Amino acid sequence: MTLEICFEKPSNQKILCLGVYEGNEFLSPTDAWDKKLNGFLQQAINNSKFKGSLEQTLTLFAPDGSQLIILGLGMKKDQNELQWQKIGSSLVEALRASPTDEGAVEIHSLEGCDTAQVLSNIALGALLKSWRFEKYFTTKKPEELFSLKKITFLTLDFEDCRKAFQHLESITEGVFLTRTVITEPANVITPESLAHIAESLKKEGVVVETLEEKEMKILGMNALLGVGQGSHKDSKLVIMRWEGGPKSEAPLAFIGKGVTFDTGGISIKPAANMEEMKYDMGGAGVVIGLMKTLALRKAKVNAVGVVGLVENMPSGSAQRPGDVVTSMSGQTIEVINTDAEGRLVLADALWYAQDRFKPKLMIDLATLTGAIVVCLGSERAGLFTSHEDLAKKLTNAGEKVGELLWSLPLDDAYDKEINSDIADMKNIGGPRGGGAITAAKFLQRFTNRVPWAHIDIAGVTWTQKDLPTCVKGATGFGVRLLDRFVAENYEGRQ
Repeated sequence: MTLEICFEKPSNQKILCLGVYEGNEFLSPTDAWDKKLNGFLQQAINNSKFKGSLEQTLTLFAPDGSQLIILGLGMKKDQNELQWQKIGSSLVEALRASPTDEGAVEIHSLEGCDTAQVLSNIALGALLKSWRFEKYFTTKKPEELFSLKKITFLTLDFEDCRKAFQHLESITEGVFLTRTVITEPANVITPESLAHIAESLKKEGVVVETLEEKEMKILGMNALLGVGQGSHKDSKLVIMRWEGGPKSEAPLAFIGKGVTFDTGGISIKPAANMEEMKYDMGGAGVVIGLMKTLALRKAKVNAVGVVGLVENMPSGSAQRPGDVVTSMSGQTIEVINTDAEGRLVLADALWYAQDRFKPKLMIDLATLTGAIVVCLGSERAGLFTSHEDLAKKLTNAGEKVGELLWSLPLDDAYDKEINSDIADMKNIGGPRGGGAITAAKFLQRFTNRVPWAHIDIAGVTWTQKDLPTCVKGATGFGVRLLDRFVAENYEGRQ
């Protein structure tokens, strides 16, 4: 079920949500309602612990029998789009506890703020927080499932709000697609089925091609193919093109790791938590979601998404530690550890993207290393690039949407760690640590000097706790970041 968001003129509503700044300073509509109720709101708040803090809520029943929800707006000086989105999140949680399946919001006249921007971002936060994956529940009672159906924002500026929200709603479509494919189990999301999902973007105007194993073999993609050779499910390479810019303009290229399940192969992982490896296709999920968002909002840019889709399984035909493969670039790789497989997939995908499309830049996303989780936990993704301007643009975009990055080094000294005694390189570094960096240095060897950034999303693709705009599970981290990156730097939109 998708939460319906509406913007309409003020009218009588059964459940009404009003805003209060920290310190219990009323907005003008809240003050107007307080006067209608003869000071009931002020009195009720004074008799509670409610202080108007961000994400704080207070549910009241007025003397006339109507239900009111007071939303804390936080400090007046801190108002920004991320704060408004958090208000939308708290709005959803408060309405879920109400006895009906819809509610209305009358929050406007924030000092120095544009109403359309405020309400569209509150709506965005509410919509992002509302997403649930309840497909496989069969015994839960209806009241245990997410039942909120509609939120109506009451404002005289409803036309401007609808227009402002239209772009943001396109972003949620991409985020929700990403969250869905990451959450689906590996018996549902396979290289073939994920390729079909990418192909469904054709109806949005995306040009989609799928390369089969035979075609990849001809191209020399033995690094990618080696990862999937132990599975009975064929590997795929999917190419998605959105052509919204001038025909002569080089595209932006986004490359995603799509290991639909990662057992580790012959270097098999421990059993504990292995079920989480269904989301090892998170990078591919982000790229597919991003391409959907760009298409839905008719982005004025040329973009190409390339995702390598494989399943890493142990079997009699699986790749062995010590095998040497020749990548599409012609460089040879000694496979020391078959659980360091994502970089092998990306090696051929990166080379294919730069060789065929001659892109303006390349950005790859991957749940690549456990080392990045040790380094940054689940608060930030790791960013690796030698291009300072690209790092700045990505970091700024991440800060604006709340998807934070942290730059790590790519010094040449780390490159020596992946030199092999019998091939051009090996797929893991030495025992001295720095695993996220040596993995990035490995990828850098396949970029052919094209401006490139690698984002390791291993720690942020899945959350073990509720976040402001996401419940426990798949986050969709990366879709909003890259959409903002594209919009602000390559479409001329501020």
